[in-house]
Amino acid sequence: CLPMLLSAAPAPTKLPDIKSAPPDLKTPEMVDGAAAAGKRVKQVAPKYKGTKVFHTLYLPTDWKAEAKQKYPVIVEYAGNGPYRNRHGDTSAGTVEGSNLGYGISGGKGFIWLCLPYVNSKTKTNQRQWWGDVAATVEYCKKTVPRICGEYGGDPSRVILIGFSRGAIACNYIGLHDDEIAKLWRAFVPYSHYDGVRNWRYAGADKASALERLKRLKGRPQFICMENSIDETKRYLTSTGVKGDFTFVVTPFRNHNDRWAHRDSPQRKQLRKWVAKVLTDKTD
Repeated sequence: CLPMLLSAAPAPTKLPDIKSAPPDLKTPEMVDGAAAAGKRVKQVAPKYKGTKVFHTLYLPTDWKAEAKQKYPVIVEYAGNGPYRNRHGDTSAGTVEGSNLGYGISGGKGFIWLCLPYVNSKTKTNQRQWWGDVAATVEYCKKTVPRICGEYGGDPSRVILIGFSRGAIACNYIGLHDDEIAKLWRAFVPYSHYDGVRNWRYAGADKASALERLKRLKGRPQFICMENSIDETKRYLTSTGVKGDFTFVVTPFRNHNDRWAHRDSPQRKQLRKWVAKVLTDKTD
């Protein structure tokens, strides 16, 4: 969901349109109020009280306040918005418009947190690109541990995911420095990848992207994209960085983070991969 893609969309393929497959999930709407099992609520971080900067928190249907168990956490970054392409795919560029994490979890077993890109000047969530990168990184560094502490999240089992701009954010924000890089167990960038293209914002060049990629340190990434993943494969090969990379073409031609709301071999593969990376021993 990047504005430039409207004039540079991939060539038509034989993959079906997402509208040909009925969804078996529906993302919960964001509501105001206290967090509770099965609800997706709007929250404002302590530093941003009185502003329009906020995140969303979803607690799984099996969540219990007094449970001794710790829940794995999915942290998601949104794509750019407003966006619409020729297939009718849309993105609002908002935290409440994100869907991929719910498709991965199906609403059970995972805390799901959607974080904003922070515009420090207007004190709002940034809908296109990064806003204030330093403030966005700081928001993440403070919010992920706090959510884990308050709601029973397991800080050793946090997965960072994102769609389009959010896929780039997996490395651009998630590997911005050594401190934030330590938060993550694994990554799921869907549609685009940091360093593959120079989008002409600060740090979009390949040399800067390579420095971020070096902070990955072998942790697994499930890299998926519609139509073709070859460009990202070639890029990662060119970097010389060895990694635990899984490459998957998503089942529909669409640039749409609701692809995981539909049953498919790729969704099964993604869920199986997530389960495995959360149980594999780490150094």
